[in-house]
Amino acid sequence: MALAVLGAGLVVAGGFGVTVGSVSLPPGEVLSILMSKLPWLTTDRLPSWPSSHEAIVLTLRLPRVLLAGVVGASLAVAGGAFQGLFRNPMADPYIIGVSSGAALGASLAIALGVPVTVTGLGGVPLAAFAGAVAAVLLVYAIARVGREVPVGNLLLSGVAVGAFLSALVSLVVVFSRNHIEEIVFWLMGSLAGRGWTHLGAAVPYLVVGSLILLYLARDLNALLLGEEEAAHLGIDVERTKKLILGAASLLTAAAVATCGVVGFVGLVVPHIVRLMVGPDHRSLLPVSAAAGALLMILADLAARTVIRPGELPIGVVTALLGGPFFLYLLRRSRSRVL
Repeated sequence: MALAVLGAGLVVAGGFGVTVGSVSLPPGEVLSILMSKLPWLTTDRLPSWPSSHEAIVLTLRLPRVLLAGVVGASLAVAGGAFQGLFRNPMADPYIIGVSSGAALGASLAIALGVPVTVTGLGGVPLAAFAGAVAAVLLVYAIARVGREVPVGNLLLSGVAVGAFLSALVSLVVVFSRNHIEEIVFWLMGSLAGRGWTHLGAAVPYLVVGSLILLYLARDLNALLLGEEEAAHLGIDVERTKKLILGAASLLTAAAVATCGVVGFVGLVVPHIVRLMVGPDHRSLLPVSAAAGALLMILADLAARTVIRPGELPIGVVTALLGGPFFLYLLRRSRSRVL
């Protein structure tokens, strides 16, 4: 039921996202443009809409809306997985330093002026992804004790590495005064200028990471009981933790590399969904994906329409939307307990 409602919400929000902007387009015209690209509906009739409108829909807005959904789903699924791994509903996808590593990579790329690569992606997204992956590997190496990776060590290592990398980002900003505005805007998150190339780069990570985590949903449920109890149930705890860490980190790295650091989605969405459908990760993760996608599409819509023709950083919008609603839910759940 929750998935059906969220699916309908995604269709409506996506429709608004494609039609509304600095140039508003009639919904019927947008639908005609989209249908004209379906191979089984093509006709020989000349289009009745300006070519500029078709470019706005197909080149600018549609890939941006789809990418917003992919990023939101990735962050929400990763957040739900990390909350299960750490057995803490306040954990988020950035808890082990992924965002700090990505921020350092992106800041260096902006400051050094890394050009577009042969893949068609800018140097900034690739540098951000590399920084995020490097941060996770560093945290894993520090936290590892023999063949085991204690969750407590992982958490503390993530906090320490994240703080150190954030300090390096500050140094980059200080020594790159000509690029301060660009770096700060990236750090606050944005989908401006993103297109089909970015979408194509992010989707494989969403698919692979989400499938791995869905496959491990039962193991995540067992880990909620504690590692010893999970081991008694026949689960290879260390292998499961490594797979969860790797899959969730890849989801987060791809999302951050694509649009910068976007807060609250990976924290708020799984927590809200848990209140709706319970702690079972077999339902929590897919519903979180749909809810995260919906939140990001709405946040991006607000980011590019509130001060149009200007644009707000999407991270600011997610915090403004998610923060108060999260506090309301916490207050409501606490009043029920009392």
